[in-house]
Amino acid sequence: TANGQVVYSIAEETERGAAVGNVAEDLGIDAATLSARKFRIITGSSKQYFNINASTGALSVKEPIDREQLCELQSACLLNYELVLENPLELYRMEFKVLDINDNSPSFSLNEYHINVPEFLSPGARFTLPNAQDLDEGTNSVQNYTLSPDEHFHLEMQTRGDGSKYPELVLKKALDREQQATHRLVLTAKDGGDPPKSGDVPVIVTVLDTNDNAPEFEHSVYRASILENSPNGTLVVQVHATDLDEGPNGEIRYSFSNTTSADIQRMFLIHPHTGEVTVNGVLAVQRPLLEMLIEARDNGAFGMSSTAKLLVEVTDVNNHGPEITITSLSSPIPEDAVPGTVIALLSILDKDPGENGKVTCQIPNNLPFQLKPSLENYYSLVTSGLLDRELISEYNITITATDLGSPPITAQKTLWVQISDVNDNPPVFSADTFDVLVEENNPLGAFLYQVSASDPDMGENGRVSYVLRNSTVAGSALASFLSVSLANGSIYAKRAFDFEQLRSFYFQVEAKDNGSPALSAAVTVNVYISDQNDNAPAILYPTSQNGSVAVEVVPRLADEDYLVTKVVADDEDNAQNAWLSYHLVHSSDSTLFRLSPHTGELRTTRSLRSTDFLKHKVVVVVQDHGDPPLSSTVTVGILLADTLPQALPDFDDSGEPPPLLNATNIYLIASLACVSFIFENLAIVRLCRCRTCACCCPADEYEKYCYSVHMLPGSHLPPDMLEVTGVGKLTHTYLYRASVGLG
Repeated sequence: TANGQVVYSIAEETERGAAVGNVAEDLGIDAATLSARKFRIITGSSKQYFNINASTGALSVKEPIDREQLCELQSACLLNYELVLENPLELYRMEFKVLDINDNSPSFSLNEYHINVPEFLSPGARFTLPNAQDLDEGTNSVQNYTLSPDEHFHLEMQTRGDGSKYPELVLKKALDREQQATHRLVLTAKDGGDPPKSGDVPVIVTVLDTNDNAPEFEHSVYRASILENSPNGTLVVQVHATDLDEGPNGEIRYSFSNTTSADIQRMFLIHPHTGEVTVNGVLAVQRPLLEMLIEARDNGAFGMSSTAKLLVEVTDVNNHGPEITITSLSSPIPEDAVPGTVIALLSILDKDPGENGKVTCQIPNNLPFQLKPSLENYYSLVTSGLLDRELISEYNITITATDLGSPPITAQKTLWVQISDVNDNPPVFSADTFDVLVEENNPLGAFLYQVSASDPDMGENGRVSYVLRNSTVAGSALASFLSVSLANGSIYAKRAFDFEQLRSFYFQVEAKDNGSPALSAAVTVNVYISDQNDNAPAILYPTSQNGSVAVEVVPRLADEDYLVTKVVADDEDNAQNAWLSYHLVHSSDSTLFRLSPHTGELRTTRSLRSTDFLKHKVVVVVQDHGDPPLSSTVTVGILLADTLPQALPDFDDSGEPPPLLNATNIYLIASLACVSFIFENLAIVRLCRCRTCACCCPADEYEKYCYSVHMLPGSHLPPDMLEVTGVGKLTHTYLYRASVGLG
């Protein structure tokens, strides 16, 4: 065993099941792994002559070998096998030398051989005898000949110019046809086997008269050379023999000897008269040197003959192209295969000998693969660079084999190698962040947005699922606000959003593929809640309690543009939904008051007169700019008085002022004035006994009346000290109560 090759010797005809050796031991392979590594034997022979035990590696004979049938006339009979193992891919060569045994006896091509001998020949005349054929080789082939005893003939061995030997029948005593016309001899050929084998052929000698000279060739051995692809009719050589006899006894006819094989006789023709040997068929031979015997026989009544050997060297031409055989192919291969990974094992053979049979092999340079020579006539296709299925998912690799003949012959074979996917790409979102605008008061389960991530991997490695990353929004779990579709990334609302409570928030969606291990990526989604006009303006000032009308006291003779009150309102909505405008929709005297639409200030349009009515009623509408707009209404009662009355008057719902003064009213007023003057002194006396008002004001603050201003919560300020802060809003809501106590 050497360099991955083991040589066995086995005798031919070894019986079935006979042990030859142990492949596992001889090659250093663990026998227990043979089956798992999918071992197989590759041979170019039509029969499988050997078996390998998958458990022990024992090599045994499957079919007996007939060396002579297998190798014919070759001196060395060799069988070549290749043992292929996978995981990893390995190749070993096994060579079997088939040893010859003496299993064939010498044989002659004819059942009997006839020799015509003229009676006048003198002792010493020689006659060529047929050569015996023995399919065995070496010492097992024909070694000697013997002739049955006869007083007229004996046997001698002769040597040709090339060293080959042949038997000749030698006349040792003159013949007398009249005494004996026919002599029956037995020629025996023996081989050198142990025990030796032999073969016999009868030699019948007929004694003739006259023709006493046999033809003689100019050369005992002729040599010629011819191209393998020579066409029919090509002259190979011309042999020539002479016969000293005259007439028909000296006329010579040429032919192939009966000992020349039938295959060779079909390849060539010999002209019977000229001795020209020409090509007659395709020179499909495996041996570069062909051997044949040519016989020259005269036309005498008892024709005499002689033989010469013709050796024809068939010169090879490059008429066979390389043959590419895929011994093993691994496809598909993973895209993360490291450089040097074996993909295929190739066998490249050219039947031509010499330079014509030498082959160069290559593949295109722009591929991440290369060919590496392995054993003789074998190449390994390995990766030479990194693979990426997402860029190229398959390769068509054209293998080009060219021999070194002239002209060279090229053969090609294409391998289809697929690249299998590994999970080497995480999902990728189309953007780093997504912005989502959602209107408040959305329905439950409303679709908000769909995020999408792509994964260039295939199959499960490229199937993306989506989940929400754990987080909180306004102190609550994100899962209580949103849900995401595992399959397509659609985001749905699980509750209705309220712009006034939550205006924006963000969260992350994670995209994960289904590879092993799984790869993931996350994207941030910003949610902005847009406002809807779902809140009517809230009037902060003036306010009323228990459905009563809010009352403002205005000096009786107030000037023009006097600030009666400021309507303050707020809207929880945003933007234009919270832009407020103020409108005076009702006034008991439209000429007396005006309302600023932007500030909500209610002012007098002119100076008050003594003839103006003492109480008025206005209705103010506060409206936002939503679509549709929402509004709120407040009713304000206005009392014209220089001092705060003890009891506020009632303001009827109609809000219409009392009728103007007429003559009757003037008389009544005058009468009341007189009566009042009469009782004035009495009133003064009574007022002196006035007690402190129940409203916690000091008794000496006023002489006749004690006014009390109650402000909620808890502050005691007169109305003229009331301050308005902010823009359109009051910091507190105030309620005025007044009472007059008489002691």
